[in-house]
Amino acid sequence: MSVVETKQGYDVLPVPDEAAAHGGVEVLRIAVSEDELFILARPTLKDPAEWGEILGEVTRRLGLLYAMGDTGFDEHDVIVAIEEAYAAEMGGKSVVPEARRTLAKPKRTVARKAPRKTSTKARNKTTKRKKR
Repeated sequence: MSVVETKQGYDVLPVPDEAAAHGGVEVLRIAVSEDELFILARPTLKDPAEWGEILGEVTRRLGLLYAMGDTGFDEHDVIVAIEEAYAAEMGGKSVVPEARRTLAKPKRTVARKAPRKTSTKARNKTTKRKKR
C-alpha cells in the first residue's frame, strides 16, 4: 500500500461544514499509518447491503477526485482500477473480463508517434489475407 507521505503526526480530514451544520453521524473512518490500514466503523445501517451502495458512491467520487486534481488520472481508469482491485481482494473474478489487470496510470502528455507507413507490397499482402 503506497501513501503520499505527510508531515509528522496525524493529518485529520475536516468534517464538511454542511454535515456539521445539519448534524449526522460518522459511519466510517479509514487511516493509513506506516503501511498499516486502520478502520473504524459503526454498524448503523439497517441493511448491510447499503454498504455496497456507499462503497460504489465512494468509488465514483474517488474517480472524480483524481480526475479533477492535478494527478493526470482519467476518471474512468481510476474507477476501473478500484473495481479490479476490490474484486481481486474479495476473491472475485475480474470486473472487466476483457481488460488486462493494470494499475491506473496518469494520462500521457507526450505527443504520440505517427503510425509507420507500410510499403505497397506489405499493404497488398494484408489485403490478400483479408480476402481469404
